[in-house]
Amino acid sequence: MPLRLNPTFRAALAASDRPLAGMWLCTGNPVIAEVAAGSGLDWLLIDMEHSATSVEQVLVQLQVAAAYPITAVVRVPSNDAVTIKRVLDVGAQNLIVPMVSSADEARAAVAATRYPPAGVRGVGSALARSARWNRVDDYLADASAHVSLTVQIETTAGVDAAAEIAAVDGVDAVFVGPADLSASMGLLGRQSHPDVVAAVHAVFAACRDAATPVGVNAFDPAVAEAYLDAGADFVAVGADVALLARASEALAARFVTGRRDGGRASY
Repeated sequence: MPLRLNPTFRAALAASDRPLAGMWLCTGNPVIAEVAAGSGLDWLLIDMEHSATSVEQVLVQLQVAAAYPITAVVRVPSNDAVTIKRVLDVGAQNLIVPMVSSADEARAAVAATRYPPAGVRGVGSALARSARWNRVDDYLADASAHVSLTVQIETTAGVDAAAEIAAVDGVDAVFVGPADLSASMGLLGRQSHPDVVAAVHAVFAACRDAATPVGVNAFDPAVAEAYLDAGADFVAVGADVALLARASEALAARFVTGRRDGGRASY
């Protein structure tokens, strides 16, 4: 019996009547991935750029997340066709490509997700989980329907080229990264600076004009709410490592620092 793949992130965005909320997975740990997958969030971002997560760990996290009604998205470490090929072959249907600063770079990312003659993706469907070892009917012909591509704008050059990037055929969504963007603007670590926020809003406007969904990373709830009010279609609102760091600090503040200071600290 032919197998069916899950709907893509592109389809989830199109079907939703509200913005989609997600979180990052940076540990590479499948148990943490499963805990997050059952959280009720809309999407998970499995990160390979700023973590030690390997292709093998991506595979296991995709398998874990598949048991839950959540969309798994993988951020590859760079706009590299070989890495993109490998991540697609282990079954990632939804990719984020970081540091896309021009329409040409966006077109290169699209080409890496498409089989020839439309692109440069290597053909290995009989060997790979992507096509469930050729158990998905017509996977080679329909592969682009099973894959969504989000490109990440996180430089001043990317902001300037946002309209052209958002209009590239095959770019399904744009994700803004305020952390690197703030650095690119000479405002390292100041993601909420008015100039950074204005640049994010400029990308939002360019994407709206191109009818391309746009999202942003915002771990501060107030900042996330503000971006949602400004029209974000999807937001990443937390990360596994950040949640663990803040929760463990709260425990230490209550049960270590508070008792060392001779009282019952509250938080």
